[in-house]
Amino acid sequence: MSKKTAESILSAKQFSRNDLLEILETTKKIEKTLETKKEIPLLNEYILATLFFEPSTRTRLSFESAMHRLGGKVITSVGMQFSSLAKGETLFDTLKMVEAYADICAIRHPVEGASILAAENISIPVINAGDGAGEHPTQALLDLYTIKKHKPLDEKKLKIAFIGDIRNGRTIHSLIYLLRHFNVEFVFISPAEISLPDVYKNELKNQNISFYETENINDIKDSDVLYVTRIQEERFIDRKTFEKFKDNYVIDKELVLKYSSNCIVMHPLPRLNEVSIDLDDTPYAVYFDQAKNGLFTRMALLLRLLNINF
Repeated sequence: MSKKTAESILSAKQFSRNDLLEILETTKKIEKTLETKKEIPLLNEYILATLFFEPSTRTRLSFESAMHRLGGKVITSVGMQFSSLAKGETLFDTLKMVEAYADICAIRHPVEGASILAAENISIPVINAGDGAGEHPTQALLDLYTIKKHKPLDEKKLKIAFIGDIRNGRTIHSLIYLLRHFNVEFVFISPAEISLPDVYKNELKNQNISFYETENINDIKDSDVLYVTRIQEERFIDRKTFEKFKDNYVIDKELVLKYSSNCIVMHPLPRLNEVSIDLDDTPYAVYFDQAKNGLFTRMALLLRLLNINF
């Protein structure tokens, strides 16, 4: 069995429109199949290693569940304090061990670029499961699938409002790269201090994609998608800065009904106070479905990277 069977998933920027349409179609087929089956046993000879050196619930569990649902096996390391990194081992040495034990790995690390280092130094496919404030491409893929389930891509221009910590929101960064292949316009709502980094603004300008930035939450008006993120305390040097921003924006039922009554509300989770629980039982709230879609999407990605047709 060949070790390096396909490319790694390191950035949402690597996907073409055709790649995305293929992944969306496979994800849809997997979701439909799992309505009547508990497993699709196509990876029963494969082992996935999940290396999560930063906190995670949905991403790690959905990757592990995806591998189990495909009949494969999982080995895992969670938290630097529980790995040999705590003893001073380099990430490179850890990765070389994983290469010997598994056929594919998903890695989350607080340092931006860690997944690229992994892919450059081991021969098995690597999946970036979040690298610092950089990217989170598999989250973006499940987000795209969620949008497509609820809003028709390309039939009309979709207005997508991103709200919250846009500087540090790696899910936003990756989703921008995916959505540039479709008919969209963006509004970025955040305090100026945590606004969109220039690298992503330049990407949008180069692609001639319409966007504007604002601090006014009322600018969600007429949006098709409200994509809300928490203010990320772990990315701030001091707590005072976090406290300054943490409650700037709260999306609740009243606000949605007033300004954007045809929208869906998304959130990569976990949420703090930025999405009110009074939205949970409304048709606007798709964030729990969004999390569920992570299972189907990551199953599709595991099959794609291991060159298994479905």
